[in-house]
Amino acid sequence: MTEYPISDLVTILQTAISPVILISGVGLLLLTMTNRLGRTIDRAREITDQTEKASLEVKKQLGAQLDILWRRARLIRLAIIMASGSALSAAMLVITLFLSFLLGMDATHLITGFFCLCLLLLVGSLALFIREVNESLGALRLEMKRFGVD
Repeated sequence: MTEYPISDLVTILQTAISPVILISGVGLLLLTMTNRLGRTIDRAREITDQTEKASLEVKKQLGAQLDILWRRARLIRLAIIMASGSALSAAMLVITLFLSFLLGMDATHLITGFFCLCLLLLVGSLALFIREVNESLGALRLEMKRFGVD
């Protein structure tokens, strides 16, 4: 078995710290997103129950809210997929760093690719998250109109 100088291993470990911290941050973001998705689904179920007993006019308003909740759920789902892909890319980056060191190969392009993919997916996920937050205000606006607040 090949022995590697400890200083080389320390350098690789230092390089791997940033992607590992990124994975941790994305994990917290995923926690927030899954909580929002759960609340959106719960609210949609609640509105569906209300729709069965509502008058025709109220059913229209509740239907509009359900449309917004459906759009929000789809946005959150896509944001979760992209954030998960970002964390997966960061994990692949760390694995590639160690394998390139252990196997003595140049994986610069692969490492760069994983890093760029990781950040692009994270940016996309955050953009979708912001869009979903704005959609939630649309549902609130409908709810307020229902009670005569504009």
